[in-house]
Amino acid sequence: MDRLGVFLATCAYVGYVPIAPGTFGSAAGLVLLWLLRMTGSASAEGAAILAVLVVGVWSASAAERHFRGVDPGQVVIDEVFGMLVTLAFVPVGVGGAIIGFLVFRILDIVKPWPARRLEALHGGWGIMADDGMAALYGNLIMRALMVVAPGWLA
Repeated sequence: MDRLGVFLATCAYVGYVPIAPGTFGSAAGLVLLWLLRMTGSASAEGAAILAVLVVGVWSASAAERHFRGVDPGQVVIDEVFGMLVTLAFVPVGVGGAIIGFLVFRILDIVKPWPARRLEALHGGWGIMADDGMAALYGNLIMRALMVVAPGWLA
């Protein structure tokens, strides 16, 4: 079961990319978002966010056991979750998706309060929660940008 967990936590081994695995994990999140948006279903998007959170907590915990460390760099399912939340229900085009990607990556690196504190949660919860918090901030920023500069996000 741990092998399946590692496979999922690394997003089919995307997390093994030697340079900037988190950036590649975020890109995988954009691909998933694009596929979800093709369905035209907001409920599919919401269900995917919940599913990635649940699978992410379980698989990230399995990956910590496998890699024998806390929040191993190969785990990128949290970045997928972060991208989905950052752009959740925000109607963006390609330009807006790129802006959302950059916003999330910056927030994921900076980890504004309380994101850094959430990393201390046990196992997969800590791995997923800090990115989730950064993504909530990212979603608020994207919504603010929709108000002040909607043309940028189309």
